[in-house]
Amino acid sequence: MDTTVQKSSARKQERFTTKDIAYIGLFVAVIAVCSWISIPTAVPFTMQTFAIFVTIGLLGMYRGTIAILAYILLGAIGVPVFAGFTGGMGALLGNTGGYIIGFIASGILAGLIIKQFGRKPVVMFLGMAAGLVACYAFGTAWFMYFYTRTAGAIGIMTALSWCVIPFIIPDLVKITLAIIITKRVHHHGML
Repeated sequence: MDTTVQKSSARKQERFTTKDIAYIGLFVAVIAVCSWISIPTAVPFTMQTFAIFVTIGLLGMYRGTIAILAYILLGAIGVPVFAGFTGGMGALLGNTGGYIIGFIASGILAGLIIKQFGRKPVVMFLGMAAGLVACYAFGTAWFMYFYTRTAGAIGIMTALSWCVIPFIIPDLVKITLAIIITKRVHHHGML
């Protein structure tokens, strides 16, 4: 009898509440809006990475990763949620689509580290930085594969100099801002 109650209780905890669904939808929108914000510098960058880490910081690994997946699926079916108001499978299957798909690895890895080791700022920073490295690794491997198929062979250092190195400092700043926002929201009990 007790095992039946425990199984029933475990099933209820696995379901999303209306509040969970609302938060996931809200953060899908936040990621989309931030992907449209382009900061004009020598190498323009978007606020998409910032939104990914705010999402994981505030929603946690499970709900945050679901929000990231929903965002990617919306883009895959053609909703213009990616940078430059683009969408569709062409955006995902292009040279830089691996960085978008890599957000899933970012969410899972950062979320696992934060869940396992706590919400101290240094832990959050290290978790999010590890997630960023996972995204960079997946995206760069993807970029090299697709670039080689369409334009010719490319070396790892060239790929990194085009796709990663110009973004490291801006991405670390975005992680820091994401942690500040996450801590403030949690401190005020807003989420």
